[in-house]
Amino acid sequence: MQKSESIKIGLISLGCAKNLVDSEVMLGALTRDGMALTSELRDADVVIVNTCGFIEPAKQESIDAILKANELRQTGRCRALIMAGCMPQRYPKELQAELPEVDAFIGLNEVPRITGIVRDILAKSGEHLYWSGPAKYVLDASAPRLRLTPAHYAYVKIAEGCNHPCTFCSIPRIRGGHRSRPLFDVLTEVRALVADGVKEINLISQDTTFYGKDIGASLPALLRELQTVPGDFWIRLLYTHPAHWTDELIATIAVCDKVCRYVDIPLQHINDTMLAAMRRETDGKFIRALLSRIRTGLPGVAIRTAFIVGFPGESEKQFAELVEFIRETKFTRLGVFAYSQEDGTAAAKLPRQVPARVRQQRRGKAMAAQQAVSRELLHGMIGQTLRVLIDREGEGRSQMDAPDIDGKVFVRGKAKVGEFVNVRITGAKEYDLKGEVAS
Repeated sequence: MQKSESIKIGLISLGCAKNLVDSEVMLGALTRDGMALTSELRDADVVIVNTCGFIEPAKQESIDAILKANELRQTGRCRALIMAGCMPQRYPKELQAELPEVDAFIGLNEVPRITGIVRDILAKSGEHLYWSGPAKYVLDASAPRLRLTPAHYAYVKIAEGCNHPCTFCSIPRIRGGHRSRPLFDVLTEVRALVADGVKEINLISQDTTFYGKDIGASLPALLRELQTVPGDFWIRLLYTHPAHWTDELIATIAVCDKVCRYVDIPLQHINDTMLAAMRRETDGKFIRALLSRIRTGLPGVAIRTAFIVGFPGESEKQFAELVEFIRETKFTRLGVFAYSQEDGTAAAKLPRQVPARVRQQRRGKAMAAQQAVSRELLHGMIGQTLRVLIDREGEGRSQMDAPDIDGKVFVRGKAKVGEFVNVRITGAKEYDLKGEVAS
């Protein structure tokens, strides 16, 4: 086997930001232990594909990435192919049978052990399956980490797993039950990131608003501590569940000026029958009241949500109710997913499955409704001056734009990447703004 110093690693990270953090931890461990990274996969001795197994399209993308990477055995110098992440955690033995091209399948608990696994595989002395049962791993601030995001923003995973019984979702089966990181540990990581020049901290987990309930802490308490960290930076909340929003959380955001006036709160539907079938632990009345409380307590807040259309049993009338809700509520940002029938979930066994063609048609109609709403809202911002974080030359994001999923602000004028700048908005499209640096 080659010396570890000469082993080159290539990594493909798929799926959400939570998966990206796992990729960063693996890369941090590999580089700490003397291995080199390469962005040119054909130059890699070992290729790791960190997979997503949430819904069928994501699973297919993961399989396609594995098969494509396997071609590097002929076109590159690849000697080992490793499949990591949610897919092998969800289907450890099935994948062994279906993908003989893969040298090792790694479960989520094995993320910190990646260096030893790579050495085993290259020495032909290891097993093909590294899987130690239900997911229990939670990273901490001492974990080595090589960030894959631009230098000025980072994702901070404050918890792992989920306790919710949503009938459409496989996440609890993959990631396990909710496990919060200690508050002081999150604070330690954020302090280090800000000291390293990070201007935007994105707090993530499967259910961010459940943070701390298992360890005697809370999300409001965490935000108050993060507010005390010296420096000029944003804190953004992602992946919040409506059932756990409280008046205390709203009041805390209101007094913490480092916390973005941005709420990411997937609602999934508004019809009571659909919400009950999804086991969302909320109903339409609760959702409307919560949105009213958030907007009253946080004037000017940007609200992002997500909905599922074509859920089993969804009628045209129930879908129409959702579209009308989108039009009347005027969400700042919104995503729509066509229901995916996932094996092992309660919804997969429900009667009256909606045909795929109808699901896609409904998704198109719902997104068209949101496009009109977004166009109206953004055109109403022309003439305003917004604080913008510059991501790359001529392009940035305001507080209402999370990385990778929301719109952009196209900026004319002198603006340094990774810095905040005031921008006067001069134009708008359906989802993006454009403006000039304010004097």
